[in-house]
Amino acid sequence: MRMRFGLLAAMFMAAAVTCVTALAGSQTAPGVSAKQIVIGGTFPLSGPASSYAPIPVGMDVYFKYLNGHKGADKKVGVHGRKIKWIYYDDGYSPPNTVQQTRKLVEEDKVFALFGGLGTEPQQAVEDYLNQKKVPQVFVSTGATEFGNYKLSPWTIGWQPDYVAEGTIYGKYAAQNWPTKKIGVIYQNDSYGNDYLTGLRKGLGSKSTNIVTTQGFAVTDTSVAQQVAAIKAANVDVICIFGTPTPTIRTYATMKALKFKPEEVIVNSVSATDTFMKLALQNADAATVDGSISTAYLMDPQNPAYASNQYMKLYRAQMAKFAPQADPNNGLYFYGFAKAWDVAKVLGLSGKVPSRSKLMSAVRHMNWKSPYTIPGVVEKTTPSDPFPISQLKLVKFQGEFVWHHHDNEDEMFLVVQGRMRMKFRDHEEIVNPGEFIIVPRGVEHLPVAEPETQVLLFEPKTTLNTGNVTNERTLPQLERI
Repeated sequence: MRMRFGLLAAMFMAAAVTCVTALAGSQTAPGVSAKQIVIGGTFPLSGPASSYAPIPVGMDVYFKYLNGHKGADKKVGVHGRKIKWIYYDDGYSPPNTVQQTRKLVEEDKVFALFGGLGTEPQQAVEDYLNQKKVPQVFVSTGATEFGNYKLSPWTIGWQPDYVAEGTIYGKYAAQNWPTKKIGVIYQNDSYGNDYLTGLRKGLGSKSTNIVTTQGFAVTDTSVAQQVAAIKAANVDVICIFGTPTPTIRTYATMKALKFKPEEVIVNSVSATDTFMKLALQNADAATVDGSISTAYLMDPQNPAYASNQYMKLYRAQMAKFAPQADPNNGLYFYGFAKAWDVAKVLGLSGKVPSRSKLMSAVRHMNWKSPYTIPGVVEKTTPSDPFPISQLKLVKFQGEFVWHHHDNEDEMFLVVQGRMRMKFRDHEEIVNPGEFIIVPRGVEHLPVAEPETQVLLFEPKTTLNTGNVTNERTLPQLERI
């Protein structure tokens, strides 16, 4: 059985914090010695969100690789300092997060906290860490409050914020299903409410298409009541905004209730191949197939990335340092990719690192990670939190124009229709749900018969006609 998993694309950018003159550093920062730098984080290794437990393991694997690998400066680790990575289980419980975070700061004397997971758990320690001026960096949550750089100058996110992701779903629904009724099942906390806010924002004047919203607590063991209510509302579209366990439970309940709406949207947090396969096991193909979500990292299960040198590196290090783990689980890859950025900003903190230098580095990011989808740029500025690289929505029919892009790769994802991509020496057919990457400098000619809807992964400044300027050149394509 082949599962077809539709993919929009949310282009990833790290969150930014603004310049704050009060960020104080120290010549001998806590956790930093001549040969070591100590960092830490809290994660749900147990409890209702334990499915996220692979993330700190993936980070650990990368740090172990880095500690044994000499970089361009001929030194291991970061500027010759090995990374000591300490992470504790908080069970996705805010009181536990507080306790374990205090332990990391006051007993383990960490230099900074990286990757802490969960909206409410990280909210519980945000004020404490900012009062202590301890960096709370690359939190594993897209809650919008972690972009409040004025109130929390020592806190910064990593993944796309949930409101922006929800807005993408809303705009997509408004453009493609303008008359369809929508039902939403969502986690009734800041996490789920951010998605719901974004969905309504994206729908705009079509927000009245939402005919029912059903909330649940992350600790609930059943969502039967909520799914039954959405089914009773006779919706055409269901949006599932929850963490993985309740998301899988929602699919299973939909099957049990013989509820098969025309369209299913599921938030990216729960839409990795690992979780979608579990949903398939607990439901069926008719319920799961065709679900639409977003992505910003490469997928270790996607054959298109099998020959990628960084995917090969990831698999080799997983086999070496976590041989019992499943490298196809995208959450190990998420952790590995995040750790690459951690090492990057630690390096930019200088040979004599300080916490203020670290925060300066994370608010001036501008690079492409080798672990993100081609076209994704990680960029922060002193005044631009969650500056998500824009995604261009394009509809066209017939032949376009021969052109190339000097400085950018392009990724075309076909949402509807069928596209032929002509190159000077061959052509490729791209069907719905499939994508093709055109490297920079390569001349190409997109052909759509009939009208085709395509999402383009590329920097927002990229002209649609590349090096050619003619009547088809549009300086401002519609962006979502």
